[in-house]
Amino acid sequence: MAVLRDLNFCFPVRELSNERVKMTPFRTSIHSSPFFAASSAHPELWAHMPSGPFQTEQEFNTDFLQAMFHPDPGMVLFAIIDKTKSPTAADEEGALAGIMSYIDTSSVNLSTEIGYIVILPPFQRTHVTSNAVGLLLQYALESPSQGGLGLRRVQWKCSSVNVPSSRAAERMGFTKEGVLKWHRVYHGGKNKGKVHNGLIVGTIGSKEEERMYKQSWVDRIDTLTVHRSKKARIVK
Repeated sequence: MAVLRDLNFCFPVRELSNERVKMTPFRTSIHSSPFFAASSAHPELWAHMPSGPFQTEQEFNTDFLQAMFHPDPGMVLFAIIDKTKSPTAADEEGALAGIMSYIDTSSVNLSTEIGYIVILPPFQRTHVTSNAVGLLLQYALESPSQGGLGLRRVQWKCSSVNVPSSRAAERMGFTKEGVLKWHRVYHGGKNKGKVHNGLIVGTIGSKEEERMYKQSWVDRIDTLTVHRSKKARIVK
């Protein structure tokens, strides 16, 4: 697939796809309207994130896309397309199922994080999340000769009270490294419906701690070794 060169990301970006899901770089002109229309009635989708929910599509475009993603070479946002659904205005191969991104990416340290995961309600507890995360992991950790970025580390941070996110990380093979205490303050979090661990920081908002998970190149080699060993034993 062709590499898209008009994005401000520190690594090459292209569409990622398997039989069930496609990850395509988020385009404001194509994806903003259907995403906001499908997500605006569900502010709880943003409950564990420092940004959102957004009152208007323009606010989503300005405060989320233009202010956060577009200027930062360490961030790129993908639209998740469920290819098992019929074609839609959002994509000729299927339906818009949510968003997912690489964030805090470093070309120097060859590392990234999978974050800002919003799976729209009709697509939750389906094949969408695991396939989308799998595509981003594969692209990040595979070597350039295999079509990947050749990164050494992919991390995943989630709120200590965000149980579904913790389970998703563990299900996808991430290893828990620890807890980042006093990691984040949700300014005005109570008014924005943010979920936190119950501690309040003065009058400015709620305090949050996050669990950190990681996958690395070494983890991937170890996993491949295990699979090969099991296969060898079966053959024998």
